[in-house]
Amino acid sequence: MAVTPGSYHGGMSDDNVPGALRTGAAWSWRILVIVAVVALAIWLIITFRVIVIPFMIAVLLSSILVPFSNWLQSHRWPRWAAVVVAFIGGLCIVGGLVALVVWQVRGGFEGIRDRTLVAADDLSAWLAGPPFNVDLGDLPKRIADWWTSFQADPDFWDRVLSLGSTAGHIATGLLLALFATLFLLIDGDGVWAWFVRIFPRRARTAVDGAGRAGWRTLTSFTRVQIFVAAVDAVGIGLGAWILGLFFPGGFPLVIPLAIAVFLASFVPLVGALLTGAFAVLIALVYLGVWPAIIMLAIVLFVQEVEGHVLQPLVMGPAVKVHPLAVVFAVAAGGLIAGIPGSLFAVPLVAVVNVMIRYFGSGTWRTTAPATGEDGRTGSSGVEE
Repeated sequence: MAVTPGSYHGGMSDDNVPGALRTGAAWSWRILVIVAVVALAIWLIITFRVIVIPFMIAVLLSSILVPFSNWLQSHRWPRWAAVVVAFIGGLCIVGGLVALVVWQVRGGFEGIRDRTLVAADDLSAWLAGPPFNVDLGDLPKRIADWWTSFQADPDFWDRVLSLGSTAGHIATGLLLALFATLFLLIDGDGVWAWFVRIFPRRARTAVDGAGRAGWRTLTSFTRVQIFVAAVDAVGIGLGAWILGLFFPGGFPLVIPLAIAVFLASFVPLVGALLTGAFAVLIALVYLGVWPAIIMLAIVLFVQEVEGHVLQPLVMGPAVKVHPLAVVFAVAAGGLIAGIPGSLFAVPLVAVVNVMIRYFGSGTWRTTAPATGEDGRTGSSGVEE
């Protein structure tokens, strides 16, 4: 007997299934497919993180350098000169920050070491008194004994070799990030056109438009994040410097602290919390309890300005993601991929959010195809 719609399948007719249940089942298998695709993407990212992380760093750097290169070209700079200036300028800025930190630490190393020993003695005496009554004994001797036992550990050299391997991976990732950034500066249009050609011809307009929307969001995010990070660094660094004026020797490591605040601010919430705690710890160890309380007040004031002024007025329109989503994105990124995951979580969520909204809007249906027969885009999403 032929099976027709409405006939029994395994003892149950489709007509007997409630409409709400059929709708729920249809949504359920589609949600399961989406979850499976996301899980597969996360697994691939974790597996190939040595390649994925440098590429994502390159995309972030390009979102800063490509607009600058385009700006130079709009002012009649030759393309090759604009690319070289943008790339070398970015390297000089990053290298200059690192060199400044090294120079500051090396220049004041002797004074920092002496003040650290004095602070360690004061801390030991403070902990030995009430209400703690904790006797640390000869702290330097304990550190020396620990180092000797650590070197005597049979797995010591394995750990050293492991650190060397990690350093090699970091160096390889750094080179990959630099090469990828350079190629995105030189031929971002070609890279984007190649990516668009992967998709079927009918889907290329939607993919191209979504990529353009995501790129605009990413460039806006990086510009705003640099501004917010600079405000945090100047606020906390200037506050620490002013606080140090009232104490002999001043506040140590002000410039390295400000640079650390600037870099850590690219990890929302977590970075500001850690660097703020580090500033308070320095004030506590080197200056005392009351200076640490004042430093805490300075950090809280800067964070309040960021949270209630900069985030709603500047960061909100650029990212277009609710603060609660930012918190969970940073937590999930850190859980999945550690520090790199926390760094890329917010821009990734912002870009994906904008791309999904673009797909859902359907405006791409009325947009002329952006790719020709050769698959090249008229104006690259990377360079727009």
